[in-house]
Amino acid sequence: MENRKVRIALTKGRIEDKAVELLEKIGYDVSELRNKGRRLILNIPNEGIEVVLAKAADVITYVEHGVCDLGIVGKDTIMEHGGKFYEIADLGFGKCEFALAVKKGADFYEGYGVKTVATKYPEVTRMFFEERGIDVDIVKIEGSVELAPLVGLADGIVDIVETGTTLRENGLEVFDHVAPISARLIVNTVSVKLKQERILEIVGLIKESLK
Repeated sequence: MENRKVRIALTKGRIEDKAVELLEKIGYDVSELRNKGRRLILNIPNEGIEVVLAKAADVITYVEHGVCDLGIVGKDTIMEHGGKFYEIADLGFGKCEFALAVKKGADFYEGYGVKTVATKYPEVTRMFFEERGIDVDIVKIEGSVELAPLVGLADGIVDIVETGTTLRENGLEVFDHVAPISARLIVNTVSVKLKQERILEIVGLIKESLK
């Protein structure tokens, strides 16, 4: 008999709130998720579903290794980290974009020298410039990436932009659009076979709710 228990990994924070709303919309009791305290593993009662709360990159790791069957994670994390899983639905929330930003009025593509780009997302940045046949030096930054052009470390940054307020307040502006981002539903490649009926049921409810 097919194992009916399913574990879903949710990205903590902004995506988590919208994901909980989605689970409620498809008819699940999300009371534990709304009153979680400091717990990281929660139950959706009467459904045989466990929800695991994790950082974005860890959601991919848990789904890839099969300890979670499904995951809800931003396309930004998928683009940066990749992995062996199926991406099966664009959930339409958590919308923002990867953008190339520069000091206001600067032209990043001007001149012939190799430009330096600061970013928290070196893989996304590398792919973007490779596709355009442009050589750049990439510097990985962990904190506020907006600082890099201001202190002369980089000619531009590749970062996630939602409203652009932080850029404007620091004298930067979007120069080029890299890729749109939204929350995605991913599934473990083995789970989709072993728990096919149950997973198709959950995925079906989610896709129906998106219409």
